[in-house]
Amino acid sequence: MKEQQISSVQEWLPIKKILEKGIIKLKDNSYIKIIKIIPINYNLKSELEKEAILNSYKIFLKTCNFDIQILIQSNKEDLSKHISNIKKQLEKENNENIIKLSRNYIEFIQKINKEKKSSSKNFYIIIKKTNKNIKENIINEEVIIEDLNEKYFKIKECLSRCGNVAQEYYTKEEIIKVLSSFFNSRNYINTK
Repeated sequence: MKEQQISSVQEWLPIKKILEKGIIKLKDNSYIKIIKIIPINYNLKSELEKEAILNSYKIFLKTCNFDIQILIQSNKEDLSKHISNIKKQLEKENNENIIKLSRNYIEFIQKINKEKKSSSKNFYIIIKKTNKNIKENIINEEVIIEDLNEKYFKIKECLSRCGNVAQEYYTKEEIIKVLSSFFNSRNYINTK
């Protein structure tokens, strides 16, 4: 019988090294930059504003003449703390109308949560650059980092015209946290 070789998670992950400003070097010598997008609430805009936003978004897509990946991460909200706080406030309440409204509100929240309609969404754009010349790795790495940062600023500028905010990650800890959220969203929800 042939023995199975157990690999560590680090061997399985395609990540070689985390660099500065949210840039990650992959094992295939390509580089990615993860950008968090804080979106606007499109549904609250007027028809004229919606049209302007769509036109700005079209310009964004035309301007980004490089590959991007848009990632939407949906997480079910943990509302237990919120419900617990309401129940604590109910213990102090004397007004029957407020008590009744609060209980109805708790039932409503629990119903929405059971139907999985309560979720938060995180939006990310991932840009990638491949290092084609492995022999000149150090020189190319500087050029690649500069190129990814230029692309980030282009994305940031274009999306700001739509009303969105683009944020880059600065520290290794921030990058590890967001990568962990990609691979294990159930634990991520509980640590928010």
